[in-house]
Amino acid sequence: MITGFDYGTSNCAMGVVRPAESAGKDIELLAIEQGKAFMPSTLYALDRDLICEQVGLHISNKKIQQDFINSRSGPLARAQRVRREEGFDSKEQSLFVGQDAFDQYLAWPSEGYFVKSPKSFLGASGLRPESIAFFEDIVTAMMQGIKQRGELALGDSINHTVIGRPVNFQGLNAEKSNKQAIDILTIAAKRAGFKSVEFLFEPIAAGLNFEERLTENKTVLVVDVGGGTTDCAMVRMGPSHRNKEQREDDFLGHSGERVGGNDLDIQLAGKNLMPLFGMESSLKNGLHMPTRAYWNAVSTNDVGAQTTFNHQQTGFHLEQLLRDCVDSVLIQRFINLRDEKQNHHLVRSSEQAKISLSNSELTSVDLNYIEAGLSCDISREQFARAIERPLNKMLMLMEEAINQASCQPDLIYVTGGSAQSPVIRQAIEKKLGSIEVVDGDHFGSVAAGLTVWAKKIFS
Repeated sequence: MITGFDYGTSNCAMGVVRPAESAGKDIELLAIEQGKAFMPSTLYALDRDLICEQVGLHISNKKIQQDFINSRSGPLARAQRVRREEGFDSKEQSLFVGQDAFDQYLAWPSEGYFVKSPKSFLGASGLRPESIAFFEDIVTAMMQGIKQRGELALGDSINHTVIGRPVNFQGLNAEKSNKQAIDILTIAAKRAGFKSVEFLFEPIAAGLNFEERLTENKTVLVVDVGGGTTDCAMVRMGPSHRNKEQREDDFLGHSGERVGGNDLDIQLAGKNLMPLFGMESSLKNGLHMPTRAYWNAVSTNDVGAQTTFNHQQTGFHLEQLLRDCVDSVLIQRFINLRDEKQNHHLVRSSEQAKISLSNSELTSVDLNYIEAGLSCDISREQFARAIERPLNKMLMLMEEAINQASCQPDLIYVTGGSAQSPVIRQAIEKKLGSIEVVDGDHFGSVAAGLTVWAKKIFS
């Protein structure tokens, strides 16, 4: 079977091409997460070395499996040692993805290994070979789980896929970064059991899905506000274009940068939740509280920031701040958050507040998991102020794609989970004036468009 695979920063989805004789539409999103089409991009393992072990066990191609075993002798040996020392039974489930991973993390935040939005780490500069290998294993483990769920829902094997990719995975050294990320995704997909793997820009995929609805030709600015990146594409589309075998001439311009929904969550957490942990308090000498540790805590999409936050030196730094601060209660709360590894949960609370503010002017953030009775009210106006910086970057990307095309769009097609926010919608309308803005399927458009393209190239 043929599939389009949206390996997203916040959520993953998989579309499939049904046989021509099947009733209804031939493009369908598969139920891969408790009967739903969208699975949170999360992974939890009882120990990080067990990730490698589980990947090796579930590689079906014997040659690929043996090559993997040969390349991972160190981590596989450590996995066996972990099992012996921790008493993990070989039949005990040791790796979880999607909502199951969230549930395990929320139940045992200070135990095991939890990662959210691993796609955010792809293409990061300065990674050692062993770090790249570890990211390969994380992505492979997730792809194996998603493919297995997809095949279970479909009742058939999935062999060929088109995977979505942002225009740029990272902002620095884009060409080198993009190659590293694509290599990781390709290796992971092959180990997960896909026989054919192709890639397509995510905003173009979203546009292909929208094109199915057009009854006349349009020049469309596609704005895809994803979890990790915002990508824009200027595309000629409509009845005269959609059946063409070659579409290169229809793609007039594209832009993309590593700024997306995760950055909005991080900014909101930093500016509106971190003051509860002392970020805006003072030291006894009258100086403001240093903020770097606070921003490292909430920068859950930054490998370097997370490494620094979890390093022993940060622990010493916070103990010193506890002695030097005016309000020790707040700093001790921050230390407790770090000790209990609750920073991911805090950013998730910020994400939930962002979602709530799409439909209301005010929301209350429940932080009982930090401390009984702790909460924080956030207004839509506060959210708008908190995200001003990343939002301006998103608007600049739109302008860049239009400038590349050297023409104005007939309409703007907006997709991606964070694009549901009225704050973002209003900013886009203000930036581009009277041009019509159309909302798409904010979560499923990329997966559906990737599947449209998969059908075209694999059928």
